[in-house]
Amino acid sequence: MTTALFSVAGAVALIASVLVVTSQRIVHAALWLVVALGAIAGCFGVLHAEFVALVQILVYVGAIVVLVLFALMLTKAPTNPLPSLTTGRSPFAAVVAAVLALVLGAGVVLAFGNEKIKPVVDGSAQAVGTQVFKTWVLPFEVLSVLLLAALIGAIALSQRKKED
Repeated sequence: MTTALFSVAGAVALIASVLVVTSQRIVHAALWLVVALGAIAGCFGVLHAEFVALVQILVYVGAIVVLVLFALMLTKAPTNPLPSLTTGRSPFAAVVAAVLALVLGAGVVLAFGNEKIKPVVDGSAQAVGTQVFKTWVLPFEVLSVLLLAALIGAIALSQRKKED
């Protein structure tokens, strides 16, 4: 049953990912991204990594995609299809993507073979929280300062455009 659920969630993620890349409208691509990231969270849930699944939903679906949609709305980006942005390189890109997928898939199969997935017992929310707030405090603080600087820079750039 676990394998079937994982396979279904993986197939949904794969199909939604292809639709993200091939969608003609940027808003539709963002919504397909929500489906793809939700399916990946489902994969984590099936593997009994509930904490990672919830973080996937909160951080990626709840924050990143909403940020992309707000950026689209605030910058007044065109939401209608733009055929001028598509190039004749799409077949070449599809071939490169297929070759890369085959190489990565072969690498995973060769590395792990017929090994069974074992449930993780040390991956509880308490263990992850302990590691984050004891071992990884400094990198998280550095990252928060970096994100704050990027936010201030984005605000400064948007204000400079209004003055011109």
